[in-house]
Amino acid sequence: MQSILIIEDDPATTIGLSDSLKEESFSITSASSGKMGYEKALTGEYDMIILDLMLPEKNGIEICKDLRKNNISTPILMLTGKKEEIDKILGLEIGADDYVTKPFSIREVIARVKAILRRPKEVKSDIDEYSFADVYLNFKGQEAKKGVNEIELSAMEFKVMKYFVQREGEVIERNKLLDEVWGYENYPSTRTIDNFILNLRKKIEDDHHNPKHLLTVHRAGYKFVK
Repeated sequence: MQSILIIEDDPATTIGLSDSLKEESFSITSASSGKMGYEKALTGEYDMIILDLMLPEKNGIEICKDLRKNNISTPILMLTGKKEEIDKILGLEIGADDYVTKPFSIREVIARVKAILRRPKEVKSDIDEYSFADVYLNFKGQEAKKGVNEIELSAMEFKVMKYFVQREGEVIERNKLLDEVWGYENYPSTRTIDNFILNLRKKIEDDHHNPKHLLTVHRAGYKFVK
């Protein structure tokens, strides 16, 4: 039986999700505050986490970010009442696997939960470290430097860079990147990828306006060149 942790402060939402997911043979644990939910999630014993964005004591973004920093890779489905693109971009950067915007149907949540859990586990790569130009990436230790200066990359940014490095010179379509890295088969806007790549360029390129490594291929996608 697969286990799901629901971190949600609204009792009605928690009860509705819990009852419906139990009917689908999931084992459910719930937490009504961000702090309590984070402590439970840190155990790493759950197959999936359903995480509300707005929570008392510790919000969903903080929880997601801190879990990824602590190498907790449990898939996260985030519940959000906010529709702004910036919230979705931020969620992607810190490692959320999918979004459902409130109000939502229970059927939709169940369908997304099952879809996420059906995804194959990430295949481990033998690339632990990689260097290009004056950039050094340590994927295993989640450390990065540009020249002598440390640069802060999110867990998702490391994941995207690793994906590009493994496919050096290959043109990667935006939809393919969404599907294979984030798993967003039906994500509404590939503009999210454009914003994400722009932010990543600002960290690794000498001039993000004239990138030499993360290149845009007109009407196709992106490619990485060393």
